[in-house]
Amino acid sequence: MISDDDIEAAVEYLRTNATKAAKAKAERIYLTEYLKVVKSQIMRENDDKALGAQEAIAYADPRYREHLNVMKEAIERDEYHRWMLTAAEAKLSAWQTMSANNRGLGRVT
Repeated sequence: MISDDDIEAAVEYLRTNATKAAKAKAERIYLTEYLKVVKSQIMRENDDKALGAQEAIAYADPRYREHLNVMKEAIERDEYHRWMLTAAEAKLSAWQTMSANNRGLGRVT
């Protein structure tokens, strides 16, 4: 059984973490797009080489790998928030179903 305290905690979690979750998603999207800038800058530094060589150099560059590591952390934060929000929503949904079933059976609690 899901208690009223559990539901209050889930609603409070959704309320207090919405901004953090939004920021985590925005950071993830920004870093994903910024990866193109990093790659482009490195390729520009090697514009005397063939396009394929520029790309290979960019992918092997420590700045590119460093940005990938930053992206990995941002994706982890975003996914954490997404799954925690999903868990809170699932708890609320289960509580709603249980409440509706109890009302249908005449067992309002």
